[in-house]
Amino acid sequence: MTKIIDLSMEVSPDMMVFPRVARPIMAMLESWEEFAENIGAAQYGAKWLTAHYVVVVGDHVGTHVDTMKHMRKGAPGPEGLPLEYCFCDGVVLDFSDKPVGYGITVDDLKAALKKINYTLKPLDIVLIKTGASRYNKEERYLTEHCGMTGPATEWLIEQGIKVTGIDAPTYDRPVRSMFETKEFWPAHCVMIDKEYYHLENMANFDALPKPFGFKVSVLPIKWKGTTAAPVRAVAIVDD
Repeated sequence: MTKIIDLSMEVSPDMMVFPRVARPIMAMLESWEEFAENIGAAQYGAKWLTAHYVVVVGDHVGTHVDTMKHMRKGAPGPEGLPLEYCFCDGVVLDFSDKPVGYGITVDDLKAALKKINYTLKPLDIVLIKTGASRYNKEERYLTEHCGMTGPATEWLIEQGIKVTGIDAPTYDRPVRSMFETKEFWPAHCVMIDKEYYHLENMANFDALPKPFGFKVSVLPIKWKGTTAAPVRAVAIVDD
């Protein structure tokens, strides 16, 4: 039996968003009755039809994929992300025991892989588990997590990895931690010269029944020219 596990963050006007990112706006444009009236069907007895919402959402709200344009001027946005990168075997590496502000190293990645007896292969989708999504409706979600370093990100790329994801608001360490060491978004900056894509605000890694042996789908909305796009990320597990 196939089981589909949702790895996506719920999107709502009161959700947690990264600093300087606007929360989404969701407003009903027409109610069921208003649409029937305004389109002219009510006069023929059809007084209850379809309702509509207007949703204004930034490209870095909720579970989303950062494309190379996020860091590289002139690079394509979500429309240029190869779809063959977005549906692949998944592997989750658990760093939820690391302290707040910790930067995940190459040795940490190797140790995590050894612990689960797994060898990366090209195009695996690597999920970085910080544990922060367990409280992603609380303010501390924005500050209490570990994150990736530049060298660790480069090492994954060297193994043939194109897409990674993290269950935290940023792929790097928290903003406060980066300011403490004056190292700003080093994992993001790898994208300036190397092709790779990462997802942020993923969720529910605790629901994965095993660290590998499942598929991950992270297909983005085909927005043109933005720096990121929303993703409904799921894991597909065959029992």
